[in-house]
Amino acid sequence: MTAHDKTLRHLKWLIWTYFWLLILEGALRKWIVPQLSNPLLIVRDPVVVAIYILAIRARVFPGGAWMWSLGIIGALCFGITILQLFPYISPQQIALVDLFGFRSNFLHLPLIFVMGRVLSLADVRKFGWWTLVILIPMTLLLLGQFRAAPDAFLNRTAGGEGEMMTAALGKVRTAGTFSFVLGVVAFYSLATGYIVWAFLKRGVYNGWLINVAAGALVVGAAVSGSRSVIGACAAVIASLLLVLFIRPDALNRFGAAILLLVVMAAVLSRLPVFKEGIDVLSARFNDVAEASQTTVAGDIWGRFTSSFSDGLFVIGKAPIFGYGLGIGTNAGARFLTGHATFLLSEGEWSRVFLESGPILGLAFIVWRCAIAIHLGWLSVRSLKAGNLLPLLLITSAIMPLISGQFGQPTVLGFCVFVAGLALAARNPEEISGGQTTPLPRAGRIPPPLRARSKFAVGAHNNTSDFPLNNGAADR
Repeated sequence: MTAHDKTLRHLKWLIWTYFWLLILEGALRKWIVPQLSNPLLIVRDPVVVAIYILAIRARVFPGGAWMWSLGIIGALCFGITILQLFPYISPQQIALVDLFGFRSNFLHLPLIFVMGRVLSLADVRKFGWWTLVILIPMTLLLLGQFRAAPDAFLNRTAGGEGEMMTAALGKVRTAGTFSFVLGVVAFYSLATGYIVWAFLKRGVYNGWLINVAAGALVVGAAVSGSRSVIGACAAVIASLLLVLFIRPDALNRFGAAILLLVVMAAVLSRLPVFKEGIDVLSARFNDVAEASQTTVAGDIWGRFTSSFSDGLFVIGKAPIFGYGLGIGTNAGARFLTGHATFLLSEGEWSRVFLESGPILGLAFIVWRCAIAIHLGWLSVRSLKAGNLLPLLLITSAIMPLISGQFGQPTVLGFCVFVAGLALAARNPEEISGGQTTPLPRAGRIPPPLRARSKFAVGAHNNTSDFPLNNGAADR
């Protein structure tokens, strides 16, 4: 094994370390070492820096317009923040706030492209296997938190004190191993993508694992007490409408998967805890709709659009260079005031505009929207070539890329990691020696030779998740 291959292997180990810390850092902050809750907010940052160092050494660190534009925006935001805050607060506070703001907005985003260059489809499949395995005990933990009292040990918040936010009927919004329910939203939507892919592509994982994980997903979503968990999982499933439009040959397997899920839901609906979870979710939807004096559908739509509308409202009111990078995050507020709160705005677009101003803030928002569209388009092109997995993965990362709260470390981590998996899912089964050239365009299938049958074309272009229909022979 060459030194280059060893470096790539170490890179993959660090990416796995990032994954496990993403899953477990909330448990560390709540139960194991709550006294280190604040330092553990950035426990993945040294791993990211180490990944970048090895990526540069292996010549797989991304370049091009995406990275140059992100670097310029980040450097300007960082430097201007120092100049703005210098007359008002101590240099130590400036350093802490500015550095946390920079890591929240810019530090982790290049990891998307590093993962796309380093990981193979086989690696992405291994991450999926572990995601489904973890989903089972995660759901058992959610059940325990759902059954426990709000002040129970299982329902402690980061730092080992306090209680989780309540959902309805005296139940909390269960958070699993994460510090907040947003981690459950991201993890369960990721698991949904892998489960749907496994249902539609035979032989990916063991049948028992797929079925048990699917049941765990349904039960976990029911006892989460969170509308966002339901919405995120539903969005991934809804992406199948695009699949059926572009690849109608998936219809047979899709129908079988739906039938299996209906039967599974009918069985699970008889469980008392499932019924209780549905009652809590229903009460949660109705309570919020009544509080906002609108319908349930209207409340969901209003929540979806509020981040954008609030951001557009404040863009004209923010100072030209904003109030300073990191001030709008909870950690930044803690550095300045000693208390974790939202000093500027809870909405992501509003935070970005108020921190960095209408020029640099808008540039960063446009960059995020552009990369989300770019990755979505690449996933659609992969779907046309028969690869369904990138679309199912990127669906759970599209909205966090556009308007997710990057100041919340778990949201940022899942957004970057899942987007990286989606990009890597377009790669071959194995990558030899690392991928140092731009990724090939998805959907570029060699044109069929004249006089070649449809079956022969499928045999030579065997990259599809869905086999060609060969009449009665394949039934």
